[in-house]
Amino acid sequence: MRIRLLLCTLAVGWVSPTLAVPVVPNFTQGSMTSVTTQTVTTNETINSMDYATGWTYSVSGSGVEVEQGTTISPDVTTTQTNTNNGVTSTWTGLDLSTSNKPNWKQSEAGAAFQFTEHYSGPGLQTHTIIQRETTVQSVTESTSIFSN
Repeated sequence: MRIRLLLCTLAVGWVSPTLAVPVVPNFTQGSMTSVTTQTVTTNETINSMDYATGWTYSVSGSGVEVEQGTTISPDVTTTQTNTNNGVTSTWTGLDLSTSNKPNWKQSEAGAAFQFTEHYSGPGLQTHTIIQRETTVQSVTESTSIFSN
Protein backbone atom coordinates (compact mmCIF):
# COMPACT_ATOMS: atom_id res chain seq x y z
CA MET A 1 0.00 0.00 0.00
CA ARG A 2 2.81 2.18 0.55
CA ILE A 3 3.95 2.00 -3.06
CA ARG A 4 0.58 2.86 -4.44
CA LEU A 5 0.35 5.95 -2.35
CA LEU A 6 3.72 7.05 -3.58
CA LEU A 7 2.76 6.64 -7.22
CA CYS A 8 -0.35 8.72 -6.77
CA THR A 9 1.66 11.47 -5.20
CA LEU A 10 4.13 11.49 -8.06
CA ALA A 11 1.39 11.53 -10.66
CA VAL A 12 -0.19 14.60 -9.06
CA GLY A 13 3.15 16.39 -8.99
CA TRP A 14 3.60 16.03 -12.70
CA VAL A 15 0.41 17.96 -13.64
CA SER A 16 1.33 21.29 -15.25
CA PRO A 17 -0.68 24.48 -14.74
CA THR A 18 -3.30 25.41 -17.40
CA LEU A 19 -2.61 28.66 -19.31
CA ALA A 20 -5.44 31.04 -20.40
CA VAL A 21 -5.90 31.61 -24.13
CA PRO A 22 -7.12 35.12 -25.20
CA VAL A 23 -10.59 35.22 -26.73
CA VAL A 24 -10.62 37.13 -30.01
CA PRO A 25 -14.02 37.90 -31.54
CA ASN A 26 -14.34 36.25 -34.85
CA PHE A 27 -16.96 37.83 -37.07
CA THR A 28 -17.19 38.37 -40.77
CA GLN A 29 -19.16 41.60 -41.08
CA GLY A 30 -21.13 44.27 -39.16
CA SER A 31 -22.49 47.79 -39.28
CA MET A 32 -22.93 50.77 -36.99
CA THR A 33 -25.43 53.64 -37.49
CA SER A 34 -25.11 57.05 -35.84
CA VAL A 35 -27.81 59.79 -35.93
CA THR A 36 -27.08 63.41 -34.89
CA THR A 37 -29.85 66.00 -34.67
CA GLN A 38 -29.14 69.72 -34.22
CA THR A 39 -31.79 72.45 -33.86
CA VAL A 40 -30.88 76.16 -34.00
CA THR A 41 -33.46 78.91 -33.33
CA THR A 42 -32.62 82.51 -34.25
CA ASN A 43 -34.71 85.51 -33.14
CA GLU A 44 -34.08 88.79 -34.92
CA THR A 45 -35.59 92.25 -35.04
CA ILE A 46 -35.15 94.46 -38.09
CA ASN A 47 -35.78 98.11 -37.28
CA SER A 48 -35.84 100.36 -40.35
CA MET A 49 -36.36 104.13 -40.28
CA ASP A 50 -36.57 106.23 -43.43
CA TYR A 51 -35.98 109.96 -43.16
CA ALA A 52 -36.63 112.70 -45.65
CA THR A 53 -33.75 115.15 -45.48
CA GLY A 54 -35.40 117.90 -47.49
CA TRP A 55 -38.82 119.23 -48.41
CA THR A 56 -41.17 119.48 -51.36
CA TYR A 57 -43.77 122.17 -51.94
CA SER A 58 -46.00 122.30 -54.95
CA VAL A 59 -49.05 124.25 -56.05
CA SER A 60 -51.13 123.47 -59.08
CA GLY A 61 -54.49 124.44 -60.43
CA SER A 62 -56.37 126.55 -62.89
CA GLY A 63 -58.41 129.70 -62.44
CA VAL A 64 -56.22 130.84 -59.51
CA GLU A 65 -53.37 133.31 -59.09
CA VAL A 66 -51.12 134.51 -56.30
CA GLU A 67 -52.29 137.67 -54.59
CA GLN A 68 -50.26 140.76 -55.34
CA GLY A 69 -47.62 141.50 -52.73
CA THR A 70 -47.08 137.87 -51.67
CA THR A 71 -44.31 135.61 -52.84
CA ILE A 72 -44.93 132.30 -54.54
CA SER A 73 -42.53 130.35 -52.30
CA PRO A 74 -42.38 130.44 -48.49
CA ASP A 75 -39.16 131.15 -46.57
CA VAL A 76 -36.88 128.27 -45.56
CA THR A 77 -36.47 127.69 -41.83
CA THR A 78 -35.11 124.97 -39.53
CA THR A 79 -38.00 122.72 -38.53
CA GLN A 80 -36.71 119.24 -37.67
CA THR A 81 -34.04 118.02 -35.26
CA ASN A 82 -33.54 114.35 -34.45
CA THR A 83 -31.07 112.51 -32.18
CA ASN A 84 -30.57 108.79 -32.76
CA ASN A 85 -27.82 106.80 -31.00
CA GLY A 86 -25.98 109.97 -30.06
CA VAL A 87 -26.04 111.44 -33.59
CA THR A 88 -28.05 114.65 -33.97
CA SER A 89 -29.36 115.67 -37.38
CA THR A 90 -31.07 118.95 -38.29
CA TRP A 91 -33.04 119.48 -41.50
CA THR A 92 -34.55 122.55 -43.05
CA GLY A 93 -38.18 122.93 -43.99
CA LEU A 94 -40.53 125.70 -45.03
CA ASP A 95 -42.13 128.35 -42.83
CA LEU A 96 -45.82 127.93 -43.61
CA SER A 97 -47.08 130.40 -41.01
CA THR A 98 -49.92 132.64 -42.15
CA SER A 99 -47.65 135.66 -42.58
CA ASN A 100 -45.16 133.78 -44.74
CA LYS A 101 -47.35 131.45 -46.81
CA PRO A 102 -48.41 132.56 -50.31
CA ASN A 103 -52.00 133.78 -50.64
CA TRP A 104 -53.96 132.51 -53.60
CA LYS A 105 -57.13 133.98 -55.08
CA GLN A 106 -59.59 133.03 -57.76
CA SER A 107 -58.63 134.69 -61.06
CA GLU A 108 -62.21 135.39 -62.14
CA ALA A 109 -64.89 135.61 -59.49
CA GLY A 110 -67.62 133.00 -60.00
CA ALA A 111 -65.66 131.09 -62.69
CA ALA A 112 -64.58 127.46 -62.41
CA PHE A 113 -61.28 126.85 -60.67
CA GLN A 114 -59.12 124.05 -59.34
CA PHE A 115 -56.43 124.38 -56.67
CA THR A 116 -54.04 121.88 -55.06
CA GLU A 117 -51.29 122.70 -52.58
CA HIS A 118 -48.89 120.02 -51.30
CA TYR A 119 -46.10 120.20 -48.71
CA SER A 120 -43.94 117.33 -47.45
CA GLY A 121 -41.39 118.32 -44.82
CA PRO A 122 -38.23 116.72 -43.50
CA GLY A 123 -38.15 114.08 -40.77
CA LEU A 124 -39.21 110.54 -40.17
CA GLN A 125 -41.31 109.29 -43.09
CA THR A 126 -41.70 105.56 -42.30
CA HIS A 127 -40.76 103.31 -39.40
CA THR A 128 -40.86 99.56 -40.10
CA ILE A 129 -40.28 96.89 -37.46
CA ILE A 130 -39.97 93.26 -38.56
CA GLN A 131 -39.66 90.58 -35.90
CA ARG A 132 -39.05 87.01 -36.99
CA GLU A 133 -38.00 83.67 -35.58
CA THR A 134 -36.18 81.15 -37.75
CA THR A 135 -35.73 77.53 -36.70
CA VAL A 136 -33.35 75.26 -38.64
CA GLN A 137 -33.12 71.57 -37.86
CA SER A 138 -30.24 69.49 -39.22
CA VAL A 139 -30.27 65.69 -39.10
CA THR A 140 -27.11 63.76 -39.99
CA GLU A 141 -27.21 59.98 -40.26
CA SER A 142 -24.07 57.99 -40.95
CA THR A 143 -23.65 54.24 -41.33
CA SER A 144 -20.32 52.42 -41.11
CA ILE A 145 -20.05 48.95 -42.62
CA PHE A 146 -17.08 46.81 -41.77
CA SER A 147 -15.96 43.29 -42.58
CA ASN A 148 -13.14 40.99 -41.70
